[in-house]
Amino acid sequence: MHPTTVEANGVPLGVEHFGDPADPLILCAGGTTMLSWPDELCTTLARGGRHVVRYDLRDAGASLTAAPEAPTYTLRDLAADAAALARRLDDRPAHLAGIGVGGMVAQVAALDHPDAFGALTLAATRPVAPGPVDDDLPDHDAATMERLFSHPMPDWSDRDAVAAFAVDRAKALGEDPIAASAVAGRIWDRTPSTAPTVQMANQLGIVFAHLDCAPRWRERLGELTMPTLVVHGRRDPFFPVGNGEALAREIPDARLLVLDQASTAIPEAAVGEVAAAMLALDATGRS
Repeated sequence: MHPTTVEANGVPLGVEHFGDPADPLILCAGGTTMLSWPDELCTTLARGGRHVVRYDLRDAGASLTAAPEAPTYTLRDLAADAAALARRLDDRPAHLAGIGVGGMVAQVAALDHPDAFGALTLAATRPVAPGPVDDDLPDHDAATMERLFSHPMPDWSDRDAVAAFAVDRAKALGEDPIAASAVAGRIWDRTPSTAPTVQMANQLGIVFAHLDCAPRWRERLGELTMPTLVVHGRRDPFFPVGNGEALAREIPDARLLVLDQASTAIPEAAVGEVAAAMLALDATGRS
């Protein structure tokens, strides 16, 4: 693992490399920080002969932090970041992977910059922007959202309080609380400021609540011709599995991998299965 910062699309982006830079690139967009992609998954993909680079979206981790409560960029800018970073890292089309809101970035990037990418993985995401959901898509589980919003915000300057807050959220989402606490601590350590808006942007991805995501892209999904893998947790209450099913239906020839024991994150027990599916897709896209 080699953390650093790379300028792409005129923006410094925090990145971390796994494997040999001469190997084909798998670029993993954070959701919103790079730590959304588990270490073990990245190292497994690297052992499979891939150069894996996970990166922080703007206003997260080591990437440019400006004003997460009032971003001046758009979803299209984040998509352009992904394409520029892929081209900066490798002159071959990359396998682009996005998780959560990073999956929204990945969809738009693949649609708007198809020459930059040869394969696409979409994990725990949906085909519409944050906000009101389409009538045919399942929205956030109401009981889960009530539990999430029942917890008061922590003192963002207190690492232990932030980790405890992450534990409560993990329990509400059906995630591993120990893993969630560890990741929250690592995110806190990487966050450049204890200012509440900056910490919230890193821990909760709140920048997307203020981000201009227009125009819609769902109606364009049929334009995608690259091999695509959709990964979704059967128990995901935030973006229920029907969202992943819709993506797999609407992207031509997409493969759907449902993780029966997973919620919103990729659990350690599923790393081998997800890595194998991504490597198989990647080989197809480069054949």
